[in-house]
Amino acid sequence: MMRTLTAILILLPTLAGAQVTTFSLENGMEAVVIQDRRAPVVTHMVWYRAGSADEAPGKSGVAHLLEHLMFKGTDEIAPGEFSAIIAANGGSDNAFTSQDYTGYFQRIAADRLEMVMQMEADRMTDLVFTEADVDVERQVVLEERNQRTENNPGALFSEQRNAALYLNHPYGRPVIGWKHEVLGLDYDDLWAWYKLHYAPNNAVLVVAGDVDPAEVERLANKYYGPLAPSEGVKPRVRPSEPPHRAARRLVYEDPRVRQPYAIRTYLAPERNAGDQETAAALTILAEMLGGSGITSVMGRMLQLEEQVAVSTGSFYDGGGLDPQNFGLYVVPAPGVSLEDAEAAMDRAVATFLEVGPDPEHLARIKTQIRAAEIFALDDQAHLARRYGSALTQGLTVQDVQDWPNILQNVTSEDILKAARMVFVETSSVTGYLKGADAAEVAQ
Repeated sequence: MMRTLTAILILLPTLAGAQVTTFSLENGMEAVVIQDRRAPVVTHMVWYRAGSADEAPGKSGVAHLLEHLMFKGTDEIAPGEFSAIIAANGGSDNAFTSQDYTGYFQRIAADRLEMVMQMEADRMTDLVFTEADVDVERQVVLEERNQRTENNPGALFSEQRNAALYLNHPYGRPVIGWKHEVLGLDYDDLWAWYKLHYAPNNAVLVVAGDVDPAEVERLANKYYGPLAPSEGVKPRVRPSEPPHRAARRLVYEDPRVRQPYAIRTYLAPERNAGDQETAAALTILAEMLGGSGITSVMGRMLQLEEQVAVSTGSFYDGGGLDPQNFGLYVVPAPGVSLEDAEAAMDRAVATFLEVGPDPEHLARIKTQIRAAEIFALDDQAHLARRYGSALTQGLTVQDVQDWPNILQNVTSEDILKAARMVFVETSSVTGYLKGADAAEVAQ
């Protein structure tokens, strides 16, 4: 059994009364334990630092397809039995793939933790699948793409806009993969991805719930400790964006569209370890501009006062290893063209930049964020996801702990500075989604 390389590093209380403990194994696996004794339930998660943005050119979709194959079987578990065993023990399991990570989780009674840890460690290194399995799951993924993307004009529109925003970075390709590239994936592609990325030194273990940190560490050493690290795991270095010298515009027409809208996205900085202040300002900026149809800047001005829009909004999520995006959208009212709706959106933003944040509005948003933080900390699975996603996107446990206070310390000046930095026309993509028969003015 391998000894723990780094003992308990952090023991911090959270607002919900949980305690967070971290340790690392000699083979490079990191672990976070979130102790919360209120219910005899545990969430066990393994996160890999491998997502769609880590795929080689021409191999889009390999990370997501391998996620499907992880449920096939191992040298000890028969094909299809993994989830059946979890269910037979009263638990549930699933997985997810993003641009920066792939994660697997089980939620189960606390006294079954050792069982799920043993099973997850087994499929980390002893996965078994065949070319026939690849063919079956490829068809499942293609059907998933048909349902979620091909049959959804908004999803297709989003895919095109994202590809236009990222000129060179792999964030510009869809997590599920381009259809023609998914069709070309074979056994060798999937096996190479698995052997390179699925290893303890590329993984983060997160256990939340009714557990003893020392016992979790003992079990981690027992089941994950003996696993050999992958020698091929290297620091993640991705293609970066060149200077954006021209704003991009696109129109996507589809006869299935019943409600046209205009949307603009800008490149925006991500949360970085020890440097989250700009991301915090952008998080609050998104709430101020379009977080509510009643109280936000665009909602009040465009929906309530001018009545040129039936819906408005803005969005930003700083979670990511590399630059993210900040977006604004407006759904025009009947009789208002997309061009006029876009002009109104620009006018609302310009007014905000001139006048600045309303102090009372800012105070309300901070109170709402604080309340949401307290409620979120009451969700065991949410806590586990918070730490897992952070550690696989370049952040630290301390960054997660600091984030709520950083949000509360954002000032009006911080918000305006961040807004002026992000709202650069040459770093934007503006899109119109409309029906194929859409007239100049929506009827």
